[in-house]
Amino acid sequence: MLIRLLLPMLLACVPGAVLAAEATAAAEPAKPHTAGPTVSTYIPPLALPALGYARRVRVYLPPDYAEGSRRYPVLYMFDGQNLFDDATSYAGEWGVDESMDTLAREGGFSAIVVGIDHGNEQRFNELIPYWNVRFLPNLGGAFLDDVVHAIKPFVDANYRTLPDRANTAILGSSLGGLEADYAIHRYPQVFSKAGVFSPSYWVSDEAFAQAERQALPPDARVYLYMGGREGEDSVRNVERMAKLLRSHLDADNVAVRVVADAEHNERAWRAEFQDSVRWLFLGWPAGQAGNGSRKAGSAPH
Repeated sequence: MLIRLLLPMLLACVPGAVLAAEATAAAEPAKPHTAGPTVSTYIPPLALPALGYARRVRVYLPPDYAEGSRRYPVLYMFDGQNLFDDATSYAGEWGVDESMDTLAREGGFSAIVVGIDHGNEQRFNELIPYWNVRFLPNLGGAFLDDVVHAIKPFVDANYRTLPDRANTAILGSSLGGLEADYAIHRYPQVFSKAGVFSPSYWVSDEAFAQAERQALPPDARVYLYMGGREGEDSVRNVERMAKLLRSHLDADNVAVRVVADAEHNERAWRAEFQDSVRWLFLGWPAGQAGNGSRKAGSAPH
């Protein structure tokens, strides 16, 4: 297999802090693995030149991937440890593989999902792309450069992807949501879709300034989500961002979802994930299940 042939070139030393964190986790009672059979967890950490570290990449393949020569859209996601497997998650997994399997089976939509691991105690640094003196160095720009120039080329070379921007999306939550927002503005020629879950807009007003001064391509699609129990300021921030984006984009290309009873956790993001994929890639209505939420695409109050 091509990946195995490339392993010697891709191996990189994992930082000592990461090894220490893994050793601590190993000392705790092991949780059962819940990742599905089409999730690869054996790719070694990839060297990321701009960031200066190595990160593990986890790849979900559609159920029919091995059955033909079809090529697939790709969704890149942050915090890979939390996406597929309860054994590697911090506080429960997103169930991304189960959701994607359901979409393939019931919705006729299949895509590859690439989960990029965070760096444990380095997470705040590597997912903050704007100046913030509390969390120096702010390495979000370098991390995103590596997603575009190191991780995406590796994925496109080793998997049957549709590499064009129309078939490439990025999604994250919390600081990962902030980074996904940054990604579609920094690299609109690479990403045409962004899922921005519970974004940490408190980090910097520069996210709003960037959205105000930079018009995204007219076909760009942005899915903004926030839990109602994440705080009034957080809700106001996503609604502020929606208004700014809609000043440049058609209102139908910006979804804003506020789920009244949802908190800042993986359970809430798991519940929202499938709807966001439907909306981003297929244009399906989101927010049909209730949960005291507004429908995606509706104007914020």
